[in-house]
Amino acid sequence: MTTTAPPDVAEAAPATARSITPTVREQLRRRRAWIVIAAVLVLGALLLLAIQGGGLRPPGPVLGADNAGPAGSKALVEVLRDHGVAVTAAGTADDAVAGARRGATILLYDEFAVLDADRLDELSAAADRLVVAEPAFTTLEGIASGVRLAGAASGPLDDVACGTRAAERAGELSDGQRLLTVDDEAAAAGWEGCFRDGRFGYALVTGPGASGGEVALVAATTVFENEHVDEAGNAALAIGLLGASDELVWYLPGPGDADGAGAPGLAELTPGWVSPVLVLAIAAVIAAGVWRGRRFGPLVVERLPVQVPAGETSQGRARLYARSAARRHALDQLRIGAIGRISAVLKLPRSASVDAVADAAAAATGRDAASVARLLVGAEPAGDRDLVDLAAELERLEHDVAASVRPHTDRTDPTGRRP
Repeated sequence: MTTTAPPDVAEAAPATARSITPTVREQLRRRRAWIVIAAVLVLGALLLLAIQGGGLRPPGPVLGADNAGPAGSKALVEVLRDHGVAVTAAGTADDAVAGARRGATILLYDEFAVLDADRLDELSAAADRLVVAEPAFTTLEGIASGVRLAGAASGPLDDVACGTRAAERAGELSDGQRLLTVDDEAAAAGWEGCFRDGRFGYALVTGPGASGGEVALVAATTVFENEHVDEAGNAALAIGLLGASDELVWYLPGPGDADGAGAPGLAELTPGWVSPVLVLAIAAVIAAGVWRGRRFGPLVVERLPVQVPAGETSQGRARLYARSAARRHALDQLRIGAIGRISAVLKLPRSASVDAVADAAAAATGRDAASVARLLVGAEPAGDRDLVDLAAELERLEHDVAASVRPHTDRTDPTGRRP
């Protein structure tokens, strides 16, 4: 005998069935460890970028003649032009040397120390007036041996301490200066420090060039920057150093001025202990691989067939599902098997939908079609107990379907004939 579910219940069954595919929230919860690691890496990169000042540097080259940003020098260049000084930017070292030979004042700011000693000697020998802003260690070695870097100044400087005319007219310098020291050998050669910061060093050092010209070493770029040129006597010192002649060549060396042939190779830059350590590490890795690795060739001499019982495979997969708490996936496998077996018992085609199987099973067992559909599709396990209960319900449903199609006999009839 079959029962028919009320229309409202039968129509509500498909609506209550939900997909058990993991949602986005569940996917995020499963991968929260990797998300946390990625977030930490991103935050660390941003913090490192902030500490190094990356992204905070204004556009344009530092001390660029046409850079109107805080670190540029366009304001100073325009003032010099108003005073009748022809300012030209040199694109290469050859252009700077050619301008020096014409008698022009040369401003050199080698931010990345790309000029080698030969280029520095050539420029120093050709220039009658050479002004170097924030010289690097290699620049000092090539132009002013005996003058050394000495860190940052403690504050504004007003102790001129020299007879350089541009320094005397400036009188004082703003905060943000750097310092240079002059040893006895350099002092004997004619190098003199200006704007002394106690016994720590000088913000400006002047002396003779390779050809007898004047060389001025300004320890910091603060004097020439748009942001600070109008502070204290910065502008007076910058104009006094750069406006001594009718022409000024503004030279900022670039990558094209570097001498690639003279650059040290990888072998020269690598410390001597690196190669033996690398060889020892490679040998240790090979030895560990031979010691812990698999033997070469098959593990057995004869290629014997290996059979794995289906029960062991099922138990292994079940343990994997239990370990990862994949209750929905385990229930899906149970449902797929139950639906296939029920379809075979009821002689339904392989192309029959789940709804058709549920309706046929309900008709055969006398159950409510909505409850059967919910068991085969809609119900979701909230925990291990629910999963066990649903598995037991599926087994009972299969048993009832098989019993519904089994022929019934009258046990009171001794002949065993059907009534």
